Amino acid sequence: MKFSLKDLNTTEKKTFKLHLAYSILEGIVLGVLALNEFVFIKSLNGSSFQLGILFQFSMLVFVGLIFINELIRRTKNKVRMLRITALLTRLPLALLFFFPRSSADLTGDSIYHLLFLAIFLVYYLASPIIYPTINQFLKNTYRHENFGRLYSNATSINKIVMLVVTFAYGWWLDIDPYAFTYIFPFVAAVAIASVHLLSKIPYQEKDIVIKKDFMQAVKDSMKRMTRLVTQNKAYMHFELGFMIYGFAFMSTVAVITIYYDEALHLNYSSVAFYKNSYNILAIILLPFFGKLIGKIDPRRFAAITFGSMLMYILALTLTEYFAASFDIWKLKIYYMMLAYIFFHGIFAATMVLLWNIGSAYFGKDEDAGDLQSVHLSLTGIRSLFAPLIGIVFYQLFGFTITFGIAIFFLLSAILLMIWSYKRSQI
Repeated sequence: MKFSLKDLNTTEKKTFKLHLAYSILEGIVLGVLALNEFVFIKSLNGSSFQLGILFQFSMLVFVGLIFINELIRRTKNKVRMLRITALLTRLPLALLFFFPRSSADLTGDSIYHLLFLAIFLVYYLASPIIYPTINQFLKNTYRHENFGRLYSNATSINKIVMLVVTFAYGWWLDIDPYAFTYIFPFVAAVAIASVHLLSKIPYQEKDIVIKKDFMQAVKDSMKRMTRLVTQNKAYMHFELGFMIYGFAFMSTVAVITIYYDEALHLNYSSVAFYKNSYNILAIILLPFFGKLIGKIDPRRFAAITFGSMLMYILALTLTEYFAASFDIWKLKIYYMMLAYIFFHGIFAATMVLLWNIGSAYFGKDEDAGDLQSVHLSLTGIRSLFAPLIGIVFYQLFGFTITFGIAIFFLLSAILLMIWSYKRSQI
């Protein structure tokens, strides 16, 4: 049956319009942030360990999600909560306007490296509040049969905006490596506006009766989340597979950024080209995978996602050994990286769905927030060690062995997903 917006009820139509507007503005923000790590090592001359910490911050904030989840549950006015969170965590991005615009002021252990890390730590602190609330708002208004398709459609538009912005930003950085000092004040305003739109999604707040003190409620929340995992073996296996995959992903993200610079010698435009290329493919594939995630078991979907990452890491590794390339304008195109683009496109299309809404398929609608909170908390836990371990692997063994270790973990996660699914069919 062909899907049409006419099939949506009034609440779904209003929600989708707001969700779409949020996705467009957030696409602008994410388009700039897509080059953030590369900016840090190339324009700001940050160290490899600082780069690992920068990525670590993006996930580390989820460690305290169990406590934050209880605060969110107790918050009666979630709209106000979202708007205050946006203002406090997005506004500091404007401080980048005052950063120096010369390499002489950014060498060694510059105070600006630490300030850059601090600004983005504050930015990422919003994630454990915004992401579970997004899931809760959307699951509350989208019907189950429309959830995956509407989410994937909004995400497709998000990625289109993101790739346009990434390309333009990369081109600008090649002209002026310190263009980030001009662009981030604008990004701060856009990021605040995007969350403001998100907060306008229709949400029926339930009356909350608080009978326990905060710490007792946190303990009960932990017990409730633990029960969701232990009593749902399929979900337990899903999260275990994510932990294994997550180590491979987190241990290679910062190393890949270094690899772009040290092994492939790419400029900003070339990095933007590779990121945009796999995102274009992801946009094409998202509607298909949006339908697929609602039709097959999430563990089978996860095996596809983990397998696509395994293949793009393999293609990336082989590029250093099969380094044939050609130049177009200022872009350096490696032949082996074309395979990287293909498999990374599949990964980008599937992971954005699996990571954001995959957990929601393992329980009832009222459990969606807790299931996603467990999922994000485990993301924070693995971020405590995985990113910096990846940097250590790179410094001790080089790129090839570091990527080889990641491939081993990805293969293990795939086999676990296949075993778990087949076990549940017996």
